[in-house]
Amino acid sequence: MKKVLLIASILTVAVISTACINNLAVQDLNNKAKAYADKGDYTQAIERLKSSIDLDPSVFETHYNLAIVYTKAEDYVNAINEYKTVISMKPDLADSYYSLATAENNLAIAISRGNYRLNEDGSVVPAGSEEEQSSELSEKDKSLMMELYDSAIQNYEKYLELNPNAEDKDEVKETIERIKRYQNPPEEQQEKEENLLVQ
Repeated sequence: MKKVLLIASILTVAVISTACINNLAVQDLNNKAKAYADKGDYTQAIERLKSSIDLDPSVFETHYNLAIVYTKAEDYVNAINEYKTVISMKPDLADSYYSLATAENNLAIAISRGNYRLNEDGSVVPAGSEEEQSSELSEKDKSLMMELYDSAIQNYEKYLELNPNAEDKDEVKETIERIKRYQNPPEEQQEKEENLLVQ
């Protein structure tokens, strides 16, 4: 019996030690990621944060930081996916909805400018050549762009619902109205509004 208790206590100490080591490693990776992000080296920051998530996928802050770095790197597809993970972890955090809406809005703008395209498999990828970037948008691209705008509006509204006293409330409402006007503008006004939508 004493042998069983000894083995159980050794295993408990090993689990606690491993958790502490993982927490220290996660913290270290997150600190390194912040240092890289502060220097504008988003590739290295992303790699550190992904490694941190591999060690402990339950750390909310790591996912949120990864979403922010993807946004700064203008990798809106991955930013959107990561913000959705963040929201699934903490659905009542208003700022997550604002950030998701901003990433969706920016991806829609990038699609409208021809910088991203919808692949046949349904994935969104950067347009490769200048020819691809300058060619007219497909109906699928236009449809995806409008879906992103609709989702951005919903997420901005959710942000305001969760944070009714937000200091930027008027600014967010104005952004929602600009997106709505952009979705159904006269043609000559569309280009002007597009430039105002960028966050």
